[in-house]
Amino acid sequence: MTATLTPERPAVHPELVRRRRRQRLGYFSGGAVLWVVALVFMVPFLWMISSSLKRDIDVFSIPVQWIPNPVEWGNYLTVWTGPKSMARYFLNSGFVVVLRIIGELFVVSLAGYAFGQLRFKGQNVLFLVFLATSMVPGQLLLVPRFMFFRQIGLYDTLWALILPSLASVFGTFLMRQHFASAPRELGEAARLDGASEWRIFWSVYLPMARPILAALAILIFDASWNDFEGPLIMISSESKYTVPLGLTRFMAEDGTVSAGLAMAGSVSSLVPVIVIFFIFQRHFLQSMARVGLR
Repeated sequence: MTATLTPERPAVHPELVRRRRRQRLGYFSGGAVLWVVALVFMVPFLWMISSSLKRDIDVFSIPVQWIPNPVEWGNYLTVWTGPKSMARYFLNSGFVVVLRIIGELFVVSLAGYAFGQLRFKGQNVLFLVFLATSMVPGQLLLVPRFMFFRQIGLYDTLWALILPSLASVFGTFLMRQHFASAPRELGEAARLDGASEWRIFWSVYLPMARPILAALAILIFDASWNDFEGPLIMISSESKYTVPLGLTRFMAEDGTVSAGLAMAGSVSSLVPVIVIFFIFQRHFLQSMARVGLR
């Protein structure tokens, strides 16, 4: 009768075992800290959702009543179908956001391509001057912008919110960094084949920038959707209010705010932002990783 020999496992060094245990403990402790921080940041959002389903008298009750009793679903019904319906404000914000995304991505991609791939006299000086304009606070430009659009007849129109944001310093810088790191050999090969500069930009380099464009579109959407100062200065007609200005309409004549309706409107305004981020989050994370590697 022959005995079967089982191979012996190699001995694991005790120091290696302790190191692995420390690594696992570090992973678990770091994950626990991140979960705690995430929950802390979620508290205001959860309170807003809870308050949107309460009566005004129950919103600021002490202690906080996290589960509404009774549940006021009528707050959302009033927000969307009442005399101060949010539907018109959503349409206005949607119009501004879509045109701002399309226009700004087109302009900054062309400018980024020019600064990143082309060569012309005074290129670096012009780019530095363009970057220096970002040091001017945006609040200083509100009054001159207001006077300019009033003179040309675009005051109290949604175009007064769209046109000033098309030339973005941050977007141009981001696209310039991307195009500057792209291989120039591709453009040179296309020029040898007789392609025009526009065809090189549109067919060769722009498809490579899709993750960057997606990330920039998310940032433009967030900035435009939540913009309050611009509409406050440029818009006077209630029919042209955007969502941030529309939320101020849930106020009584004596200046008191209907907290339940305001919270319901705020929750409704956050839904498009969350949906857009989850749809494009993969492109957003990819673009941020690429920018970090450069």
